[in-house]
Amino acid sequence: MIKSLLLLPLASGVMAFLMRGDAPRRQLLLWTARLHFLLTALVIYTRLASGEQAEVSAWFGYDSLGVFFLGITSLLFLGASHYAVAYLASEKRDPGEDFGDGSIFTNAPEAVFTGCLLLFLASMTAVTASRHMGLLWASVEATTLLSAPLIYFHRHRRSLEATWKYLLICSVGIALALMGNLFLGAAGLKTGAGLDVGGLLAKAALLDKPLLKAAFLFLFVGYGTKMGISPFHTWLPDAHSEAPAVVSALLSGALLNCAFLGILRANAVCARAGLADFTGGILVIFGLFSLVTAALFMLGQRDYKRMLAYSSIEHMGILALGAGLGGGALFASMLGALSHSLTKAGLFFTSGSVLASEKTKRISEVSGLWRRAPRTAALWLAGFFLITGMPPSGIFLSKFLILKEAIALKDYWLAGAYLFFLALLFAGMARVFIGMTFGERAAKPGEKPYAEPGGMLAPAAAFFICVILAGLFIPGWLNALMKAAALNAAGGI
Repeated sequence: MIKSLLLLPLASGVMAFLMRGDAPRRQLLLWTARLHFLLTALVIYTRLASGEQAEVSAWFGYDSLGVFFLGITSLLFLGASHYAVAYLASEKRDPGEDFGDGSIFTNAPEAVFTGCLLLFLASMTAVTASRHMGLLWASVEATTLLSAPLIYFHRHRRSLEATWKYLLICSVGIALALMGNLFLGAAGLKTGAGLDVGGLLAKAALLDKPLLKAAFLFLFVGYGTKMGISPFHTWLPDAHSEAPAVVSALLSGALLNCAFLGILRANAVCARAGLADFTGGILVIFGLFSLVTAALFMLGQRDYKRMLAYSSIEHMGILALGAGLGGGALFASMLGALSHSLTKAGLFFTSGSVLASEKTKRISEVSGLWRRAPRTAALWLAGFFLITGMPPSGIFLSKFLILKEAIALKDYWLAGAYLFFLALLFAGMARVFIGMTFGERAAKPGEKPYAEPGGMLAPAAAFFICVILAGLFIPGWLNALMKAAALNAAGGI
């Protein structure tokens, strides 16, 4: 089954480059996403029913942590594929059309877009299935190379700049992660543990502690760059802002989780070796610093997609903070990863409709959205309340559990700083979202009525409903999976 999960998007991606005709290619995208989701559901069911790790080799296998992030990736891609089909069908811009902000759009061939999208899914699936730290590193690097053409889809100067920045900064990060793997291998050289995750966990107590600390530092900085942890986040606002909405959704909702998984794998080994306090302190410090960075930069944003990118930095900081605190906060990080992925994907989907309606990404030029595109405006406002943690929502629950854990550990300064920056972020985002949704705006010369495409709105609405339900009731199977994933992340097997 794991082989099918890996080979399905890989084969479909190759076929997308070879097929003729956009309509069959779009159907290939849809059915690959649906089959991948079905296979993922079977893997989750098997994992929960048997309670055993699904292994096919020393290289690939699924524990609860990998299964959990596979589920998020597959669900997100399912929604993104439906959005992408509607998006591509509505992309009727002539080469050279100006969106009113100086951006000239000339789209890449659809075969490149669809093929890279499917191969991107294959690489993210490989990340979640990797049971070898070297293979995980290679898979994370593959996600960078395969997602870069997606960022450059519109082929204008700003998307080119964003793509190069993404490639250069993430390549530096992945090089540092490679150094981390070298130190990790050296730490277990005398034990014969190698880089196999199972072997490292089994022999963690025998690993060389100074080398293990050095390995975690390099892995954290390397994968933290890809995750968007501040101050290693500098590629993220540009890439999220310039990529098509569906690509931004996958970058924020799925790709960042893949990097987080790499950090959690390293954290698990260190925790088993008795270094939980060391790794936890690093995660807490940089997690809080990411909140500070997001809060400060959010206040001056003029581009609403860029603002959503800084919101992703905020939430990656929250996930790191929860992982650093451990205990119930680690469970909250799992819930937060799921809720953030769905909410942020929904917001980026909606931002695509806002852009199609208003022909600009400038916040100051969007007002009275509810009059011109009422369904888009309703989703835009709903997404704001969910992403800022308004109850009922999974994000609210995850933020509350992290706060509860900080207070239980008597880290009152941390709890106070956490609340302060969350309030600051809420205020900054409220000003933007409310201003864009309500108010009055005079019609622009030659402006035509905007027909809101249901295919672009339905995935966002479905994701938002899931996040609201997660705040009201967590099914028993999902609760068990998140608890098991948190246990894996803390060094349990």
